[in-house]
Amino acid sequence: MNDLPVVRATTPRERDIADFLASDMIGVGATRIEDRVFAALGLQQSEISFDSCESIEYGGVLFLLPFLLANGLLSYKKYYSKRLSGYYDFDSTILTVALMYLCRIKSVEQLKHFSPGEMGKLLGLDRIPEARCLRGMIKELSVQEKASEWNAFLSEDWINQEETSIYYIDGHVQVYHGHLANLGKKHVSRQKLCLPGMIEFWVNNADGLPYFYVTGQVNEKLQEMITTQLAPRLLELTDGKVSQQELDTDELLPRFTLVFDREAYSPSFFKHLWESSRIAVITYRKNVNDKWDEDDFSAYEVETEVETTMYLCEKEVELNGVKMREVRKLTDSGHQTSVITTNYKISTVLVALYMFSRWAQENFFRYMRQEYDIDRIVQYGVDELDQTIKVVNREYSNLTQELKKLRERKARRQSNLYVLEAENIEGEMGQTGKNIEKQLYFRQEIELLEAEEQEILAQRKQQPYKVSIGEMPEHARYNKLKTESKHLQNIIKIICYRAETAISNLLAAHYNKSSNEIRALVKSIIFAKADLYPDYQINTLTVRLNSLATPRDNMAIREICETLNDYEAVFPGSRLKLLFKTATMKPARSQEF
Repeated sequence: MNDLPVVRATTPRERDIADFLASDMIGVGATRIEDRVFAALGLQQSEISFDSCESIEYGGVLFLLPFLLANGLLSYKKYYSKRLSGYYDFDSTILTVALMYLCRIKSVEQLKHFSPGEMGKLLGLDRIPEARCLRGMIKELSVQEKASEWNAFLSEDWINQEETSIYYIDGHVQVYHGHLANLGKKHVSRQKLCLPGMIEFWVNNADGLPYFYVTGQVNEKLQEMITTQLAPRLLELTDGKVSQQELDTDELLPRFTLVFDREAYSPSFFKHLWESSRIAVITYRKNVNDKWDEDDFSAYEVETEVETTMYLCEKEVELNGVKMREVRKLTDSGHQTSVITTNYKISTVLVALYMFSRWAQENFFRYMRQEYDIDRIVQYGVDELDQTIKVVNREYSNLTQELKKLRERKARRQSNLYVLEAENIEGEMGQTGKNIEKQLYFRQEIELLEAEEQEILAQRKQQPYKVSIGEMPEHARYNKLKTESKHLQNIIKIICYRAETAISNLLAAHYNKSSNEIRALVKSIIFAKADLYPDYQINTLTVRLNSLATPRDNMAIREICETLNDYEAVFPGSRLKLLFKTATMKPARSQEF
């Protein structure tokens, strides 16, 4: 039986005509003329009001709204002031940006190519803000400079909910191709090049879900960022999770554990983290020269996405005077991958599992680059850096590079000389004269190169290895890109990613597919059309999703509708409780997922 409100719903064609006719007065889709006039006079802001509509583009994105709200999308209100005038309030702004990213509209400028009226219907408005208007409202939020505080609140909330004690840390380079900023060069591993850019250091959990990130000022290394920013921030966010009494009682108990790659490898650094803050680490060991007896390895069942058999062996080692656990994994080829840790409270299997789960964070970076364009510059302009920051002297680096190239040329000539000397000993007497002439030529070249080498060494000796930014020439002085607007929008992207993950986990219980395929299904839901039916008598907003591509997909969506309805999410700015349905008939019981 159809329990939807008996109200005629507008068709896409009818809405297109209405939106077009409005363009002669205010703009395409601006059908609420009276409300906009009152807003222009400062008398009121837009009111959330839904009409019955059939087949709205991207209507399926509303299926993710409960997860956006559960992940704190509107908690920005704790830190940002209200918008005092204008047709759109900040709730509409934040929701527009979030739905825009979920719909894979990767920038405000791209909104120009989508129907503003159809997107507005999803938000209970006549149309979404025009691109220039939306940029202006984002700027109004950015100038308040509250992104760090909002991110800290969200991070603490997520950490408390998930009760994790394992944190993954890695740097991600945002490559810069512009000309306004003068940025230091960073190694971009995915391109195998050194390019100008800024490094963002991210903190994720074992499933790849992000908590927060901090942006490096110039060319900070991972070890420095952990010491100065990431570890103090995590200590603050996890304060009280492990009491001082527990730490005093158990001398091996860590507050939490950091997992990172070889970039921050240093036994003395690991010792400092433990002794100063009781922070344990898990990372790969560098410079492994020995091999353990293969008979010492035992088979362990390790539960990743699929159960995997790993051959592991554990021993206690002492590196630079620091005692640690070393766990090695034996591969089919006989290679031994070495992992070290200062955490003595977890099993051998968990050490291997946590270390080899780093791929989840790498997958997060790749997914965010491809789907959310996380490297896009969203705010143009530069800020000055603290002039006292010490950086490697460019003149010193240039001379070092020049010295390296010169020594390579000298090595090639020495190699040619050695070949000629060997030929002179073994060759015929008739070739000796020509051979000696060539040897003299190369000896003279080597002597000239050695003289040039000494000259460069003398020049480099006069240059300090590091200088302050203030001492650099003005044309070469480092600065940095403005980051506040990007930080704000990255927080929204983080919430969107978490919302996608939440609905993916819900679907996984009813859909026997890999995580990549489930995320593809989530995108299909987002891109699907949906019908909207508001009922103001009982204060409900029914979202009915159109059919997806396969019966299996439709069945999976049908199964999660009940869970979504149990959440009883209320659309922001209204009293309408969201109800989710599918347009497909209930399948036969014999149908398998």
